[in-house]
Amino acid sequence: MPMTSREMISYLKKNGFEVISQNGSHVKMSNPLTGKTVIVPYHCKDLKKGMEQAILKQAGLK
Repeated sequence: MPMTSREMISYLKKNGFEVISQNGSHVKMSNPLTGKTVIVPYHCKDLKKGMEQAILKQAGLK
């Protein structure tokens, strides 16, 4: 089942990521322990499967 942007941001926060900034409809998050940075699109629609997997891969969670 696809995640919404809000669910993805919450999941990343639980895994040590912090919100650095928001520019328009995108949220920039970083993990201070690993140094990884990801950008999550922030809108009300579900994230597409490929986008969801790409964000998790960039975050090192998949």
